[in-house]
Amino acid sequence: MKKIFLASAFTFLVLVSCNKDKDILNSLNDYNLSQQNKGYNFGDKLQIPQDVLDYAEAITISFGDKESNNLAIDPNFFTLGENDVTFNIKTKSGETLQQDATINVFAKAKARTISYEVINQYPHDPKNFVQGFQLEGNTVYESDGQQGQSRIIKYNLGSTEPIISVPQAAEYFSEGSTIVGDKVYQLTWQNKKGFIYDKNTLKLVSEFPYDNMIGEGWGLTYDGKELILSDGTKNLYFINPENPSKVLRTIAVASNTEGYDQLNELEYHNGSIYANVWQKPIILQINPANGEVIGIIDLTNIAKQNTSGNDDVLNGIAFKGDNMLVTGKNWNKIYEITIK
Repeated sequence: MKKIFLASAFTFLVLVSCNKDKDILNSLNDYNLSQQNKGYNFGDKLQIPQDVLDYAEAITISFGDKESNNLAIDPNFFTLGENDVTFNIKTKSGETLQQDATINVFAKAKARTISYEVINQYPHDPKNFVQGFQLEGNTVYESDGQQGQSRIIKYNLGSTEPIISVPQAAEYFSEGSTIVGDKVYQLTWQNKKGFIYDKNTLKLVSEFPYDNMIGEGWGLTYDGKELILSDGTKNLYFINPENPSKVLRTIAVASNTEGYDQLNELEYHNGSIYANVWQKPIILQINPANGEVIGIIDLTNIAKQNTSGNDDVLNGIAFKGDNMLVTGKNWNKIYEITIK
């Protein structure tokens, strides 16, 4: 009878402990969900529920291959945008509980709304599936995608007839491109490879593999010192053009209310990165120092005149002086706009 009583008591204690563990994890999960849309700024403290703190001997956060006991939004640990983390709770009874969470980190300053005015229109070949787009003088350099149709071309602004057109092998899906001195750099989508061409002749000079941390090739621009590459995630990668297979640093991108991924065609101008967002009729103005979105151009009115499906979306940014040129995949126009 005594053995039965002891076993019953032990079972009761186990059930109580399990229920308490479940309550603690639910409490932490409720807190994390309540903060997910609101988000945090760098420097904020995580306000862990008191019942969780009372139950824990120690709490750490795992993010990627890093772990920290600092319950604050530290820029050395977190990045802007979504951070998929795990809370590790060491209880006073010696157990370890784990709770997955998404911590959103947003920019502190509100992104300004950038107004614009269309001042000119130029023809664009609607067969061109624009992936990379830049202007030098009056010459447009364009990288066009699609399997079996990819190519790099250059033509005069106002014309749709290529001066030079260089097709890619059928295995490549061309992506972003940019001018660096007397060279043109071009990405491919999923081949983990980039090409370098002579700018004048578009003759292939060399190839380079991507750094392993880069998933795919999407957008590419040049800030006068470094290449800046997007791969469809929230990250932008800074690369030495002399060694384009090595990433020097990365930034993630977010505004004061939203983290952005699927960053696509890029352009650098006057100290800012401008980025298309795949499937959205907006262009982001991004601070290259920290990834904060400082301005947003809403081009819905232009995009809806040219977009009828899922593919023919806004994707193309270049500058003509301080005016911006914008176009899209399979659009028949290039728009010159003033931005204010």
